[in-house]
Parts: sequence; structure tokens; C-alpha cells
Amino acid sequence: MAAIEVEELTRTYRSRKGVFRRTTTVVEALKGISFEVERGELFGLLGPNGAGKTTTIKILTTLLLPSSGSARVLGFDPAREAQKVRGRIGYVFGGERGLYDRLSAIHNLQYFADLYRVPSADKRRRIAELVELVGLTGRERERVETYSRGMRQRLHIARGLLHDPEILFLDEPTIGLDPIGAREIRETIAGLRQAGKTILLTTHYMFEADALCGRLAVIAGGAFVATGTPADLKAAVADRTIVEIETFGVPEATIDRLRSVVGVTRVAVEARDQAQVVLVQSATGAELVPSLLRELEGSAVGKVVTREPTLEDAYVELVGSA
Repeated sequence: MAAIEVEELTRTYRSRKGVFRRTTTVVEALKGISFEVERGELFGLLGPNGAGKTTTIKILTTLLLPSSGSARVLGFDPAREAQKVRGRIGYVFGGERGLYDRLSAIHNLQYFADLYRVPSADKRRRIAELVELVGLTGRERERVETYSRGMRQRLHIARGLLHDPEILFLDEPTIGLDPIGAREIRETIAGLRQAGKTILLTTHYMFEADALCGRLAVIAGGAFVATGTPADLKAAVADRTIVEIETFGVPEATIDRLRSVVGVTRVAVEARDQAQVVLVQSATGAELVPSLLRELEGSAVGKVVTREPTLEDAYVELVGSA
């Protein structure tokens, strides 16, 4: 039996607008998604804001009822057997909420251990193990209000593991963290995977998903547009090369001309520091660079780099065509 089984899951929201003439708007947050997560697997959900990632996690963690379809978590229905599910899962979300700032990390964990009904004989040992696991040894008696955001997030993970759950749900656990804090969280997640935990992760960071996840699903507009390993998803753009051109204030008309160059399959623009980076996908690669630079004549151009596609390139392709 898989750890998580989802079949044709839907979730519809209805909202009313207006004062005198009220109109009803129907939003389909999930449109019949189906997937499985095996025991011991780290499965990633990728997608833009509003795609349905958090809605999926809330249904699986008993916080939201589906409109139709079915879900099983360790063989239990989260809609009808919520208590059986809650005792076997941990839920960690990104952000500042969920901890008591005026208490120390130890006191926070003791409080939540009581809520999770961790046996008194195991509580002290379990807390000590988790403090060491998330790298807070030596700081565990300090008030949480003195913690950095990265330290808070590590404490969130410790809290989610107090009752030794069989499945851990991580909803954007590194969002808003500095690079060092995010790296520490990723190392902790990798360690949990090696220890055999089943993990469902949502993230906006493609390199993070590529490094951590065994399999991925890309969701857009409430529906899956692709599933598979990171290598499977990258294979969708494996026949292309990416040309990155650093520019400074290129008009939209020039970008349109780049799109019309023979051999170009996609052009996107990203803001990086003080510059714009034009990302050009093509099957011809470096051979196309002279033609691209001719179209950019008169514009301020910095470095030009040719590279192989990444998971982020595949993600942009999949979401953009959905």
C-alpha cells in the first residue's frame, strides 16, 4: 500500500461579490488530480501561486474537505478518519506563525509534545534528539523571539517530528530564508529522507526540488501537467539549449524580434540584480548567438552564456503551455 493515494480529487470554492446584485463565482482549485506517494519517498509538488499545491496538502492533512474524489493517507480517509490521520502525520509550513515567541525552544517543544500526547517517559529523550537533529543544540534554552528566521524554521521541523510521524508534509519550508538558512533546512530534509521518512514537499525553488525529490508533479490551474523524476521533466526540453544574454533595458519590441529569429522556440526575461537576463531556448544553441546579437544591436549587452536546460527551464515550459 502506498503512503498517499489520491484519485480524481477536486475542490471547488464559491464566492459572492457585490452589494445590491450579488453574483456567485465558482473557482476550481483542484480539477481531478490523481497521484501516489510510496513509503520512504520524497515527492515534490511544483506550481505557481494559486495552482492548488496548498489546497492539496490541506485536504491530505485533514484541514480541508474535498468536493469530490478520494484520498487515502496510510490507508485512512482524511475526510472521514481525521483523528487516525492526524496522529500519524506531521505538517510544517513556511513562515513565522506556529511558535510561542516568549518561550524557549525547549518549552515550545515540551508544550507541543503534550499536545501530541508523547509519553512522558519518551518526551525528554525525544526533544533532545530533535534539537540535535535540527542544529539548535546550545540555543535551545533561548527565547524564540531571539531566533533568526532560519532557526525558527528548524524549530518548526522539530515540532512536526515530535510524535515521530510516518509522513511529513512540508509546505514551502525554505520560503523567505537567506541562502545559509535555506541550505541548512535542505540538509535537514535530506537527512530525514535518508532516515526513511515519507515526505511530501511543495516549493517554488526548482534547484531545491531537483536536489531533493525522487519524483515530482507539476500542477497548474488545479490540474497536473506533468509527473515523473526530475530527469523525466528535464527530458521535455533536453533537445534545446539555453542562451542567457545579460541586458540593460531592452524594449519589448526588441524581445518580439528575438522571438521571430529562426530556430528560437521560447524567449523569457528575468530581472537579476540591476540587469535583465534574456533567456532564449533553441535547438541550435551557440550557433544562434550571432543572429540574436544582431537583433540586440544598439542595446546595452553584458555577458552571453550558453548552457544546458535545467529543471526550471522545463517547469517554465510546462506551466507556460498549460
